[in-house]
This record gives sequence, structure tokens and C-alpha cells, in this order.
Amino acid sequence: MTDHVDVVIVGAGLSGIGAAWHLQQRCPDRRYVILEARQAMGGTWDLFRYPGIRSDSDMHTLGYSFRPWTAAKSIADGPSIRQYIEDTARDGGIDRHIRYGHKVVAAAWSTAEACWRLEVERDDGSRTAMTCTWLHMCSGYYDYEQGHAPEFAEQETFAGRVIHPQFWPEDLDYAGKRVVVIGSGATAVTLVPSMARQAAHVTMLQRSPTYVVSRPAQDRVANWLRSKLPAKTAYGLTRWKNVTMGMFFYRMTRRKPQQTKERLIGMVREHLGPDYDVATHFTPRYNPWDQRLCLVPDADLFDTIKAGKAEVVTDTIERFTPGGILLASGRELEADIIVTATGLKMSLFDRVRLTRDGDEVRLADSLQYKGMMFSEVPNLSFTFGYTNASWTLKADLVAMYLCRVLNTLAKRGMRQATPRIGAEGVAAEPFVDFTSGYIQRALDQLPKQGDRKPWRLNQNYALDVMALRFGSVDDSMEFSNPAGSERRAA
Repeated sequence: MTDHVDVVIVGAGLSGIGAAWHLQQRCPDRRYVILEARQAMGGTWDLFRYPGIRSDSDMHTLGYSFRPWTAAKSIADGPSIRQYIEDTARDGGIDRHIRYGHKVVAAAWSTAEACWRLEVERDDGSRTAMTCTWLHMCSGYYDYEQGHAPEFAEQETFAGRVIHPQFWPEDLDYAGKRVVVIGSGATAVTLVPSMARQAAHVTMLQRSPTYVVSRPAQDRVANWLRSKLPAKTAYGLTRWKNVTMGMFFYRMTRRKPQQTKERLIGMVREHLGPDYDVATHFTPRYNPWDQRLCLVPDADLFDTIKAGKAEVVTDTIERFTPGGILLASGRELEADIIVTATGLKMSLFDRVRLTRDGDEVRLADSLQYKGMMFSEVPNLSFTFGYTNASWTLKADLVAMYLCRVLNTLAKRGMRQATPRIGAEGVAAEPFVDFTSGYIQRALDQLPKQGDRKPWRLNQNYALDVMALRFGSVDDSMEFSNPAGSERRAA
């Protein structure tokens, strides 16, 4: 017989473990399983093992709403975050529901049966089938098997090692070596100060600058509150403090982009001194939050540059050479190791083939619904975090709303929940208003958003709290397919 559960969660990372916790708390009568393609829990925080890997958001908002982050550092390293996820799964008994080495390759919806039929590939290459009433995708937004790796002219002539951060080799010894890190995003600004502690010299080679902001690794207010109040109370207050400050800063950047830009660049100049060429190396061509800001804890990147252990070079690559990289300016950067921190390759559902009653479902032809479902696609939800705030803020709300929908189905005796656009129609717009390379490269694969609610992404936690925790579940949602209809049909 085909294995059947009420809910299948795809992915045992930060989102998947959180979704399972909410299911257990809010829908205790539902049987669920987590299918994880890899042999480990943690998702991003287990896959990425490059030096210095850490959060680019504070852990009081990147952490779960239901489990306080109690460590002193609010900007946490990868192993600490992975341990936090593992502890959550173990303490909640969630780890017993995970099937490792199970990769979903196809999902077919049947209206007659009101379920998804999944084709699952195991680690050994064998395949199995299972069915579920609801499919919840927590597989992230990027391809775990490939990073974005542009081809550079004469790359094969380089005599050293070329490393992509997504696939960091355990045997890489960079002590006393000359390192060039290609890139200017979150990965690059993390790698440079971390590698500079052992490397002879590190160069961050960027085609164009990114906004880089220093923030204390420890939240003094959070630590003070925790010393005076119960952990949950202190965590809740800190969480809302950081959410409110984040929303205020984002609104300010959108309303006064030029003033914000000047202030951000001015803060970099304060760190690096009046003689540093901030205009060339730390002045982006775009406005703040057109792309995500890069966070550096305790100004570690700037301190490394001032100490002469690292430098930033803004130029374009002419070609690789046996000893390094030749730039368009004619300068050659000598290197023993080149790290291509050139970004991610998006893959919203990890190449899962979707069909609905035999017809292919193309996400690019769909409108997203409340940032978690798709138009005309029943009983399917997904987690995609905020571009301007912590991922888990949205993941928590999505999981809560999913539980509301599941409970509504049970209460009304229905088996199918489908977002419907209706006769009035909705104008389609790009999924997110973001100019980052990994988004722009994948726009043709992503769903669209609409020009009005509930088809428009809020990118605002407070608005989503109102919509997903307290808003109507009937807002453009059709509950149908009465329970028992399959018996009448038979």
C-alpha cells in the first residue's frame, strides 16, 4: 500500500522544523512527515561550511517565535544556529518524523482523490511513492547542487585552487596563502575577515560595491532584559524591538533614499578614516534596500582592512593567469586560492515536477497568494522569507496560517483549499521588487505577484501578522471537495 500522511513537509531546515512545531501545537490530530533530501538536519546552516559562516540577521528575529534565543551573541555563527535547530527538533520530538535521504522529484495533484501523489527518490537511487492531503514546501529558494559560477576567461590556467563557498572543501589549508575572494555580497564580507586571520593576505575583488553596515554582535538591550526578566518575556520584547526598528529603517530608506545613502556611506567613512577611497569601494550605484544590505558584526571587515590584512579592489576581470587574476585596469592580483563568492542559483521548489489532474503546473504562470500559496493550485504552500527582514519572521506566520487553513478544512468537512483569482482579474507584477543578481537571473522561473491584496507581497511583518494571524481565511480562498465525496464516487 502507498504510504499516506496528512501533511508532507519538504526540507528539515529552519523553516521545516518550525512548520512541524506549529503543526504539532495547532493541528495535533494531523499525521505528518518531513522529507529531507540530504542526510542531515539544518538546511542552509548545515550545507554551508565556509569560514566565518554566520547569520546576516539578528537571532532574536531569525530565531523561532516559540523558542527564545538565549546566547549572548545575537549575530550567531553557523554551528550555533545549526545546534539551535537540532535542539528544537529534539526537544519537540520532531526529529522522529524526519526521513533523511528522501528527495521529492514529482508531485501530482488529484482532485478526485483530493491528495498529492509524490514520487520520492532515495539516496540509493531507488524510488518510492507516497500520498498526502497537503504539501508544504520548506526547501528554500536556491539550488543545493549548484551555485552561481560564471565562467572566467582562461580560468583553467590558474595554478592554484578555485573554490565556491557553497562547496567548501574540508581539506583546504589557506594559512599563509594569498587569497582572492570574488564578490561583494554577504558571503564575501563574511569570508574576508575570517580568512584574513590565517591567510597571508586577502583581497575582496568586486565589480561594484554593496552597502555594508556594522552592527554589534551582542544586543546589549536583549542581554540586559534577559538578566531581569523570564527568558520568553525578554525574547518577545527584544523581538518586537528589532522588528520595529527594522521596519522603521526600511521605510526611511524608501522615503529618503539619498539621505539614507549618505548616512550609510558616512558610517563606513567613520570606520575606515578620511583617507580611504570610500567613493570607489563602498558607494553602490543603487539605493539602499534595492538589494539586501550586508551586515558585518563589530566592524570586523573594516578593522581587517585597517590592519592591512585585507584590501578591497573594485575592477573587472580580464582573465585568469597561472599566478592569479589580470584585471581590466592592467593590475594583476597574485593568488594561491581564488574563492568565487559569486552568488546563488535560485530553485524555488528544487526542480520538483508539479502537475494538477495531469496538467503541468508552471509556477511562473501563477500568482502568489499571501506569500505562501499559488493561484489555482490546491493544498500546496511554501515558505519564502522577507527580503528586507529575517527569514523566520515570515516562516512562522506562514506555518500559523497553514494550520488555520487545515483546521478550517476539517471544521467545514472539506478536503481542498484553492486560492482563486476570480472574474475580476488581477494585474501581474514581478515576484519581488529586488535588483539582486540571483533574483534577476531567475525572474522567468518565479511566480508573479498581483497589484492588490491578497495577491501582493507585503514585505512588512506587522501587516502580515494582521493578514495571516487574524485576517479572514476566506479571502479569495475556495474551500471545496466535501469529505466523503470519494466514497460517493466509488
